[in-house]
Amino acid sequence: MPVDPPPSLWDMASLARTTLERRGDGEPGSLAQGEDDGVATGADLHPGTLLAAYRHGLFPMPSGGPGSPPSWWMPARRGVLPLDGLVVSRSLRRSVRETEVRVDTAFDAVLAACADPSRPGHWIDESMVAAYTRLHEMGWAHSVEAWRDGKLVGGLYGVAIGGLFAGESMYHHAPDASKVALVGLVDLLRADGDPRRLVDVQWHTPHLGSLGVVELPRTVYQRRLAEALDAPLPPAFAGPPDR
Repeated sequence: MPVDPPPSLWDMASLARTTLERRGDGEPGSLAQGEDDGVATGADLHPGTLLAAYRHGLFPMPSGGPGSPPSWWMPARRGVLPLDGLVVSRSLRRSVRETEVRVDTAFDAVLAACADPSRPGHWIDESMVAAYTRLHEMGWAHSVEAWRDGKLVGGLYGVAIGGLFAGESMYHHAPDASKVALVGLVDLLRADGDPRRLVDVQWHTPHLGSLGVVELPRTVYQRRLAEALDAPLPPAFAGPPDR
């Protein structure tokens, strides 16, 4: 089971509550992605702070160069993947048959690939790598990996708290490999049939939309989040990381 860290020195609950009171959901269709989504800069990336943030609908991103404090985000339109809404094409089904899905056997490699500075839109800096490595060592952050012919060809990583899986990033070095990891994640979360589970992908994009990701208003997401946190941790994420 995950190891509880010391509590955060920062009141992430108040930040989330203030955001909801002052900003609500915005007006449908009036906000571009990212507009009104960043809510604060400061605090730290200690395990207790990160877990408190996720439990209240917040997530971090770098705000500047090395040593800069993180920024905290709470999108007005949250991207989520309904467990019964995953779109699996015929070609993806074929890729699933040809690929082995593993959990937490190569977390460091998945994180390093997602953080590759040559990737377009690179945003995962050294502070983020260190923070999520610590969460993994404590049993909170996990990788879902795609393997073909004994080689790691793609995967994703995120944070599991109760029935919430907060996806952070995904990558592929072979066609459909990251999508296969996403299919594997959904299968893991659906294994016990608990409908409260939630896959949070932060924002909706055309690519994610093609896989079934939808947008929830901020207040609706908060209600779904509360339900998810009441659900038990999926068995696949309940054991110690395989390091």
